[in-house]
Amino acid sequence: MHSFRKAVEARDMDAVAALLAEDVVFTSPVAFKPYPGKAITAAILRGVLRVFDDFTYIREITDEGGRDHALVFTATVNGKSIQGCDFLHLDEDGLIDEFTVMVRPLSAAQALSEAMAAQFAQIAQEAAEH
Repeated sequence: MHSFRKAVEARDMDAVAALLAEDVVFTSPVAFKPYPGKAITAAILRGVLRVFDDFTYIREITDEGGRDHALVFTATVNGKSIQGCDFLHLDEDGLIDEFTVMVRPLSAAQALSEAMAAQFAQIAQEAAEH
């Protein structure tokens, strides 16, 4: 099992943050512009764990070289069932330098967008503190 998956499943956000490269780029399923940097990415991931209920990884796909991972998950957001995938790319040091999330269906993506918008002030504050 990939160490990121273990950290998320344990809800160990310090371990999650330790796996992010300083120059990681996070691409959200609900925001047009990517978020560059470890501090904002870690803060977004903390926000996601606050809004997701019943979060479970159900499948992990890894390339032969071990630098690309797809982690399929299910969760609930404000009563809407969501299915998604975290696409991770690791740099030469084994740290996550690209993190892209995709989710479905549209109604759940909209619920996620609303829930994360409500978290944004806290996310921005957490990112500034780190």
